[in-house]
Amino acid sequence: MAIRNMLNGQFLNRSSVIGARFMSSWFRNIEPAPKDPILGVTEAFLADQSPNKVNVGVVFWDDVGNPVLLPCFFWEYLPMGGSIHMVEESLKLAYGENSDLIKDKRIAAVQALSGTGACRLFAAFQQRFHPNTQIYIPVPTWANHHNIWRDAGVPIKTFRYYHPESKGLDFSGLMDDIKNAPDGSFFLLHACAHNPTGVDPSEEQWRDISSQIKAKGHFPLFDMAYQGFASGSPERDARAIRIFLDDGHLIGLAQSYAKNMGLYGQRVGCLSVLCEDVKQAVAVKSQLQLIARPMYSNPPLHGALVVSTVLGDPDLKKLWLQEVKVMADRIIGMRTTLRENLENLGSSLPWQHITNQIGMFCYSGMTPEQVDRLTSDFHIYMTRNGRISMAGLNTGNVGYVANAIYEVTK
Repeated sequence: MAIRNMLNGQFLNRSSVIGARFMSSWFRNIEPAPKDPILGVTEAFLADQSPNKVNVGVVFWDDVGNPVLLPCFFWEYLPMGGSIHMVEESLKLAYGENSDLIKDKRIAAVQALSGTGACRLFAAFQQRFHPNTQIYIPVPTWANHHNIWRDAGVPIKTFRYYHPESKGLDFSGLMDDIKNAPDGSFFLLHACAHNPTGVDPSEEQWRDISSQIKAKGHFPLFDMAYQGFASGSPERDARAIRIFLDDGHLIGLAQSYAKNMGLYGQRVGCLSVLCEDVKQAVAVKSQLQLIARPMYSNPPLHGALVVSTVLGDPDLKKLWLQEVKVMADRIIGMRTTLRENLENLGSSLPWQHITNQIGMFCYSGMTPEQVDRLTSDFHIYMTRNGRISMAGLNTGNVGYVANAIYEVTK
């Protein structure tokens, strides 16, 4: 609170000057990428308004100029940036249905290969245009985050996040690490349902995090793999992002539809980067597409059609929102039941962190040795860091799991 009040005062201190300097220059020197010599032909063709236009640089079309649907099936390429409709719906879901940032076309966005691909694209973008920076990643985080930035050639630093003793957020450590990081660093933040801990900052804590990141001129990249899957409300789960937007940040955002739409095998997601203006957004998008071209050329179509159809149809979207809430509520219910079972068994350990945490995972606090006993003695399987996937619990097995946890932890 003190940090935010200071920054909202009637004077400019050194930190706010630093923050403003970095924010105004993140993407200023990025020029539009040259058109791809092959796929750029189709882009130019689609933009041409002439009724006499002809595209002779395409995949196989029939005699009246339509893609051929073979009996054994055929899908035409998407553009390098992916499905425009899917991207538009993704931006509305994350930034707000009536966001002025979308209306002003300040967001550079491309379809990505789920959240992993979105992070990988951004990592390559960071390495190319800010090669002397590092990425700060929370301890702990999803293990693949380290692989993504390492393989992109970006130096990795860490910041404190989880507090083992309280099984909650190490807020003071987190704030100190943001403050002590070199000005203009990149920070990876989990927008909601932190993986693997299930520990999220409160709204007040998010506001202070935003203020400190802005004061230091850092760039926040949000990984949002569980929008709607945490609280049951996509709007509520996007609250951290909206706080940063209200504070005037430029941000990056990786979205995934694996969990909240069950599209694990379709690899559908979106990477967006908020820019200063439409000209900058055009340049950034072109560079993201240029990076994607040698990686995978074009994103897949089917999952994008599912997402755009569901989010673009009011009735289907309403049904999806109901289904997401059912999934989230089931997980929340399993948290309550697991905690109650452990407490009713007479466990001397505190288990309130099970219900304080949120989302798909519970960071149980069990040791690797205790997890090994769960597997060897009770045939219960989980990662050795004690992370429980709450989705694996149900009314038929939660009592058995609670009893096993009680036995190995007493």
